[in-house]
Amino acid sequence: MPQPDRTLQGAGLGLRRALLGPLSSMDQGEVDFLEAAPENWIGVGGRYGKQFRAMAERYPIVLHGLSLDIGGPDPIDTNLVQAVRTLMNEIDVPLYSEHLTYCAAEGHLYDLLPIPFTEEAVHHVAQRVRQVQDIIEHPIALENASYYAQPHTDLTEAQFINAVQQESGCDLLLDVNNVYVNAINHCYDPHAFLDALSLDRVRYIHIAGHYDEAPDLKVDTHGADVIDPVWALLAAAYERLGPVPTLLERDFNLPPLSQLLKEVAHVRDLQQQSQHSTSSAVG
Repeated sequence: MPQPDRTLQGAGLGLRRALLGPLSSMDQGEVDFLEAAPENWIGVGGRYGKQFRAMAERYPIVLHGLSLDIGGPDPIDTNLVQAVRTLMNEIDVPLYSEHLTYCAAEGHLYDLLPIPFTEEAVHHVAQRVRQVQDIIEHPIALENASYYAQPHTDLTEAQFINAVQQESGCDLLLDVNNVYVNAINHCYDPHAFLDALSLDRVRYIHIAGHYDEAPDLKVDTHGADVIDPVWALLAAAYERLGPVPTLLERDFNLPPLSQLLKEVAHVRDLQQQSQHSTSSAVG
């Protein structure tokens, strides 16, 4: 079987075990890449392991972690990072990303919690990012996270993200839905937020659905279809960035694969529109 081009491009879909069967029979070219949580696949053998590796032979797979705890007080789990590196080498992974959050304090908390937006936290996170990057021997990408309360702020959210990137040398996984959710919950302009980020460090984008708890409270669930304002914000990101690789996340309430592929196709439509707009501007 021909090996896939490992250059990250186009429109992707999150790989979930419930989708392994449908994805294995999907036509080649319906998606350009897949994303998997390494914690769910490290050391997995048997039927699931074979299916996972078969998917890796057909598509580039990026790893998006859940438990690195990049901002927490506990020491970095170097055994986990070494296992991630082994998996990256085994299936030729082009990128490992994580959340710019913490998720442990004397043990795992099983949630992604916000880091204080302070200079002290920037230095703490950057040192831990460099430690991880030294082990995997590649830059990692950190995702801007959704949050519902913020313990302390000396910097704005965008200033904090930019400072971590600058000090650590890491890249950015831009989650457009998280920008929208935070903009509603914390009353800021999502377009101004995009303008304030160092977008030259974006490796790829996440797009997802969320839950409307109230008009002024959105919950990042990845359990619903993407809504029109989030699609519009994605298009606005493409205006600033061009058609960078973009992945659709869906973690539960999984619809038929055909419905997910319609959303993936819409990502491609927006990317193509962005390319045409750029070409017209240059012409």
